[in-house]
Amino acid sequence: MTYIAKRLIMPIVFLLFLASCSSGSGESAAENRGGDDKKLTFLFNIPSQTLDPHLDVNYTSVRAGISETLVKISPDLKIEPWLAKDWKSEDGQTWVFTIKDNITFQNGKKADAKAVKASLERTIRDSAAMKNALKIKNIKADGQTLSITTNEPFPEFPSELVHPNTSIIDVNETNFSQKPIGTGPFQVSTFESGNKIELKRYEDYWDGKPKLERVTFSFNEDANARVMALQSKDADIIYRPSVENIDHIQKDPSIIVDSVPSLRVHQLLYNTEKDSLADVHLRHALDALLDRKEIAKSILGGHAQAADGPFLAGFPFASGKVQKPSGLEAAKAELKKAGYQMQDGKAVKNGKALSFTLLTYQSRPELPLIAQVLESNAKELGISIKIQQVENIDEYLSENEDWDLATYSAMTAPRGDAGYFLNTAYMPNGALNYSGIQHRTLIKWIEEFNRTIDEEKRNRLAKKAAELIEKDALNSFIVTPQNITAYRDHVLNWETSKSEYYMLTKDLDVKTK
Repeated sequence: MTYIAKRLIMPIVFLLFLASCSSGSGESAAENRGGDDKKLTFLFNIPSQTLDPHLDVNYTSVRAGISETLVKISPDLKIEPWLAKDWKSEDGQTWVFTIKDNITFQNGKKADAKAVKASLERTIRDSAAMKNALKIKNIKADGQTLSITTNEPFPEFPSELVHPNTSIIDVNETNFSQKPIGTGPFQVSTFESGNKIELKRYEDYWDGKPKLERVTFSFNEDANARVMALQSKDADIIYRPSVENIDHIQKDPSIIVDSVPSLRVHQLLYNTEKDSLADVHLRHALDALLDRKEIAKSILGGHAQAADGPFLAGFPFASGKVQKPSGLEAAKAELKKAGYQMQDGKAVKNGKALSFTLLTYQSRPELPLIAQVLESNAKELGISIKIQQVENIDEYLSENEDWDLATYSAMTAPRGDAGYFLNTAYMPNGALNYSGIQHRTLIKWIEEFNRTIDEEKRNRLAKKAAELIEKDALNSFIVTPQNITAYRDHVLNWETSKSEYYMLTKDLDVKTK
């Protein structure tokens, strides 16, 4: 697609600007300091308007090392202890967690089972999404022992507690949105909504003294601006550099680029509450226009793979190859099956030309490019697409109905299991079911999946559900992108995680002069 290639040509002026930045005499804050006064600046791509860990859809509190969850996901996608020392259940419905005894909040108060209970109760009270996900009936606390009973047997309940919105804070404090008091290695000094967080080391952190004294966690949606900040040494680590600049910044020997497989899938959402998009043939027509391999190559520079369903290949519940219509001619055939005829170059049904509003957002810069490719290809089918860029895609989708299509990116198996995505994206009250999907067969299978304890049977049910989602084009899964970070070589112990949850850790460090 020459159209894609043209969109990705980097202006020479921009290259020269980057070169001037990289050759500047400025030094990062980390390089200028010695001794124990170590500072680091981390530049993230999605701004947060709140730090309330129970409500923030960006999970900034956990990412910034402010708050922590009872359990966490390991690099090999296994559930492991964090604030909880261990847990057990005899029936899959009542779960007993033992909270580690040496944990304190950043105000010095003990994080015992009573405090954890209060935090989780606030989560399910204030977040409808977490109430639906956790299915908690009651919680009891005694010393360091926390007993949780769910509404029904829920074999994967511990994995739900990996979710950053379940992170534990002292709810006896009040300023949750600006200064939550968590148990993590860093506590908030100041927070400028949508701009940055200034963090300082929590000296009495339960898992050992953090190596960094101070951290600035900044936000900038512009990928090119993040690259410039790294080149000019205004940032030590940047999240998701612009793909088209990776080859250039790798020429600087003082910069390291890290690219690892992610658990994320870029997708096209259909508002199935619109009559036209309730038609599977029309969804198939739009899906057939997506040249996944070309998008992975040209828009993401090879730092992605064509997606076969919602889950990454390699998971035992990933769908097999589902045969679907593909290409322009197949798209035309599906459009005809949906009842549309070409009139004066437009797809028309019942006297009305087919047109859509397509939402996209800039914090993932490849998504607007994918939107433009779809817009261009749809013209060949006589379909008019109007692209609308929004700032906060989740907020817009949850509050508005005036959209037809949306480019969207989501982690589909962030805890190593299929339950999270199946329940949030395809159940009627799911937090990510922006499309209004209510597929009776799929709901039945997911409910059976939720009740099933045997792992092999669960995987079979999840795979069957994933293949149905593909077959009926409930969403169009486009590519699975790599998770990319870039950082200066004085940064020590940085790890680019598949889960994207854990970023500022107690072990993160910098070399000093």
